[in-house]
Amino acid sequence: MVQKGITPESLAWVRTANVANNWHPLTMLSHMLDYEIFGMSPAGHHFTSLLLHAANVLLLFEVLRRMTGAAGRSAVAAGLFAVHPLHVESVAWVAERKDVLSALFWILAMGAYHCYAARPSPGRYLLVALAMALGLMAKPMVVTLPLALLLLDVWPLGRLTFESGWEHRLSRLAAEKLPLLGLSAAASLVTLHYQTTSLVTLEALPWRLRLANAAVSYAAYLGKTLLPRNLAVFYPIPLDIPLWKAAGAALLIASLTALAAWKARKAPWLLVGWLWFLGTLVPVIGLVQVGRQAMADRYTYLPSIGLFLALCWGLPALSAGRRWRSALAAAAVLALLALAAATRAQVRHWSDSVTLYRHALAATRGNYVAHVGLARALAARKDWTGAADQYRAALALRPRLRVAQKGLAQALHEAGRGEEDP
Repeated sequence: MVQKGITPESLAWVRTANVANNWHPLTMLSHMLDYEIFGMSPAGHHFTSLLLHAANVLLLFEVLRRMTGAAGRSAVAAGLFAVHPLHVESVAWVAERKDVLSALFWILAMGAYHCYAARPSPGRYLLVALAMALGLMAKPMVVTLPLALLLLDVWPLGRLTFESGWEHRLSRLAAEKLPLLGLSAAASLVTLHYQTTSLVTLEALPWRLRLANAAVSYAAYLGKTLLPRNLAVFYPIPLDIPLWKAAGAALLIASLTALAAWKARKAPWLLVGWLWFLGTLVPVIGLVQVGRQAMADRYTYLPSIGLFLALCWGLPALSAGRRWRSALAAAAVLALLALAAATRAQVRHWSDSVTLYRHALAATRGNYVAHVGLARALAARKDWTGAADQYRAALALRPRLRVAQKGLAQALHEAGRGEEDP
C-alpha cells in the first residue's frame, strides 16, 4: 500500500490500517509521501528521517531557550539529543519513522504550551491539543505528554511551586490537562485494540519477571545514556533475572528519586528531568509486554531529554566561579565530540543486515532474535551453510522456535543437505 503512493485507495486504507500491530496513520502517510517523491531509492527515505531529526534538534533548542532563557545550556541539551548514539536506531532505521515524527509534534506541543502558559486562551490550548493528536497518530508513546507538561509547570515555567497551598495549584493544573489526558486514554484504548494479538500473556511472562525486567531496564537505560556501549538492535528478555540484580536496580531508582525529591525546592530541574525520564518510559517499560524485547534503544528518543535537562542544568548549578564554568563548557564540547564519534561508529553497524546482527550478537548474550536475523541475511546472500549454523544457534537457545526450525529446514534443503539430521 505504501508503494501505491498517495491515492484514494491508500488514503482510505491508512485510516484504519494495522501495521505491525500499531495504528499510526501519520507515520504511514509520511512513508507514502516519501515514495511519491523518491520511489524506492533508500537515500531519499533516509534523508527524510535525518531531516526530521535535525528539525527536532533545532526545535528542542529553541523551545528550551525560550522557556529557560539559558541559551548555552539549551544548546548543550539539544546537542546531546542530536548526537547521542542511543538515537541512531530511531534515525537510521527508516521504518522506525514514528520516533522522529512523533517527537516533532511532541516538541511543537511543548512550544505551544509555553505560549499557552504565558497567556492562557482556548485557541492556544487547542494548538497544544492539535500537536498532541498529530503526535499520537505518529506513535502512541505520546500518551505521556500531559504528565510531561505538568512537570514543565514545576520547572522551568514556574506555574507550580512547592510552597504553601501547592496542593490546590497542583489540582488546578492537573484539571487543566484533563482534555489532553482524554486524548491519551483514547489513544491507549486504540493501541490495546490493535496490539491484542501481540500482547504477551502472564503465563508466558509472569509479573515477577516483568517487574524485575522493568527495574533492570530503567537502570540499563540510565547506564547506556551515561556510557553508550554494547548497543544492539534487539535485547532479549532473559529467562530469569537474579533477585539481587532486580533489587539493586530498584534501589538505585528509588535512591535517585528520593535525592531528586529532596532537592526539589533548590534544584527543581533534577526532579523534573528525572521524573520525565521515568514517566515517559512507562508505556514501553514492559509492564504491558508487546514482543520479546527487554528494552530498545529507540525507546529513549524522548525520555532521554529528561536526563539531558537534569545534567545540563544540574552540573552548572554545582560549579562556582568563572573558572569552573569554563571547565564545564570545555567538558561539554569534548563530551559532544566523543558522542558524535561513537554515533558515527554506531551508524556503521546499520550499513547492512549481516553487520547489524553480527554486532548485536557481539553486544548481547542469548540473542536468538539476532541469530535468526543473521541467518535470514546470510540466506539472502545464498550462504546456506552460514544460515544453517545461525538457525542451529537460535534453536540451541529456543528449541521450539518455529521460525528457526523452518529456516533450518529450508537452508539444509537449499544447501543440498535435506537428508541431514537437523
